[in-house]
Amino acid sequence: MSAPDTQDPAVIRRFTRKVPKWRPRVVPVKLAEATPEQLEALQVTPSNTKVSDYVLVLAHDVETLKVRSPLFNAIMYGKGGMSRAERELGAISASIVNHCIYCAAVHADRHAQLTKDTGVTDRLFASGQKAELSPRDRAIFDFGLALSKTPQEAGAEDLAKLRAAGLDEGEILDLILSTALFGWANRLMHILGDPVRAQD
Repeated sequence: MSAPDTQDPAVIRRFTRKVPKWRPRVVPVKLAEATPEQLEALQVTPSNTKVSDYVLVLAHDVETLKVRSPLFNAIMYGKGGMSRAERELGAISASIVNHCIYCAAVHADRHAQLTKDTGVTDRLFASGQKAELSPRDRAIFDFGLALSKTPQEAGAEDLAKLRAAGLDEGEILDLILSTALFGWANRLMHILGDPVRAQD
């Protein structure tokens, strides 16, 4: 799914590591007016200190949010398996395919923070699939692209490349889950809001 076709000059259309503001099209739930069920679901969001407008929009569908937040935490923050930075790379690959400017920025920024290096994301946003990457990052990124374009494209050859790059079965599972999670999240972001310049 591509980004919404909008003529709004505030909407950001190019990939960036600077996280834009997300402007919802649906009025977020107001915490002061939230139902007990909504408040219960909001307590298990990834951030315990700030509830984003995105999550407050999702709170309109309590049953989905109650499942979504623990699932997100388990996939992106679970102990063991693939490193946090590499899970972010899986999320970036999905976000690039789906042209989700907001998600790509969030996860590129986190990747840079975790690795203390902006080189990978600089090259990805400048050159896309042709970016110069380490063999392990290349295998991870290419698998994420294939899985995000059409799941059937991520086949035995791609799995073999992941194993050759040193990924074990648990890490491969983490990559599949983090990439697939953002195939879903990207679509929600597109439908429910737009990335706009932070100063707007």
